[in-house]
Amino acid sequence: MPQLNAYLSFNGNCAEAMRFYERTLGGKLEMLTFAQTPNADQTPAADADRIMHAYLVLDGGHGLMAADAPSNMTYEPMKGCALALSYETAEEGRRIFDAFGEGGKVTMPFEPTFWAEGFGMVDDRFGTHWIINGGMKPM
Repeated sequence: MPQLNAYLSFNGNCAEAMRFYERTLGGKLEMLTFAQTPNADQTPAADADRIMHAYLVLDGGHGLMAADAPSNMTYEPMKGCALALSYETAEEGRRIFDAFGEGGKVTMPFEPTFWAEGFGMVDDRFGTHWIINGGMKPM
């Protein structure tokens, strides 16, 4: 059975973003720079410290992957999609929502809805769009 993971793209700040996600969401982070690959001798100096691949394994086996765009590629920020997280309680959801909101932009405040005790949308300081649910109600 295939496993679906989100793969984020950054413009030189992948390491910072992924360390933030690791602190906020928990899990175990592994990162590899372009200079650490077997093709390091073919890596432009501008890309040496950029992240070629990052993988944050969350509890339960789900993962978040990411990389920096190489300097010879045009970087385009994410648009038209979001990452959704659901938590058992509204308190857990609120904690994550507030962490993502620091330095970011709240697009919908975290508040009760008919489907959850707490729901909100936020763009974090790295430009990632998040949808956060906490305390889901039966529909």
